[in-house]
Amino acid sequence: MESKESVLYEVRDAIARITLNRPEKRNALNAEIIEALKVALRRANHDQGVCAVILIGAGSDFCSGADLQTLQKISSASVSDNLEDVRSLMEVFSLIRQLHVPVIAAVRGRALAGGCGLATACDLVLAERSARFGYPEVKIGFVPAMVAAILRRNVSEKKAFELLTLGAEIGAEEALEFGLVNWVFDDRAFADEVEAFVRRFQKLSRSAVSLLKRLLYQIDGMDFEDALQCGSDTNVIARMTEDCQKGIERFLTRE
Repeated sequence: MESKESVLYEVRDAIARITLNRPEKRNALNAEIIEALKVALRRANHDQGVCAVILIGAGSDFCSGADLQTLQKISSASVSDNLEDVRSLMEVFSLIRQLHVPVIAAVRGRALAGGCGLATACDLVLAERSARFGYPEVKIGFVPAMVAAILRRNVSEKKAFELLTLGAEIGAEEALEFGLVNWVFDDRAFADEVEAFVRRFQKLSRSAVSLLKRLLYQIDGMDFEDALQCGSDTNVIARMTEDCQKGIERFLTRE
């Protein structure tokens, strides 16, 4: 029986898989799917057995952005309603950064507008060679303002300006060149390649990866001395973890 849940959540082999489940709507975002996504992200964050999260779209597309009903609502909503709507999406972006484990977007088909923003917000982006990315909001007078804060941290200033103000779609290879995507895999092998890539986190220290994720985002915008101090503090914390102490013991006692 086909599930009617807008977001699916499952864990296999220490990897959480969060699936946007509106394939008939190209996984377009609305209030329901955004709320369900937040629930799934929090669930993954509290699952101590999870070492990584894969975010994927059901069907042929990752996510096409806001659905038509949401756009219609925006056009007639009050300031307070729009503010509530914006804060809900902002919470999704914040949750992805706050998760203790890496969140990897696995992009098939199109990742457009808010869908492209959602992929960009993830720690890593893996894409099919035929995938398409873009921020077309400017074409309808909309501003992908929150996405700008994320995109500007991923690509150069001039590339961010180009992507946001022209609203053009780009292919996966170009997105890779821009720094928007980490890896591009052939379409036929995509599922297996994603699986193999994410499984690499199974062999690593969960606490070390978690500390590094927090550190990388924490030092963004800091001056050199403050960043060094933040790194020093993190180094001390890492030394006290069970993973580090056991890792050192294994290293010192190996034959």
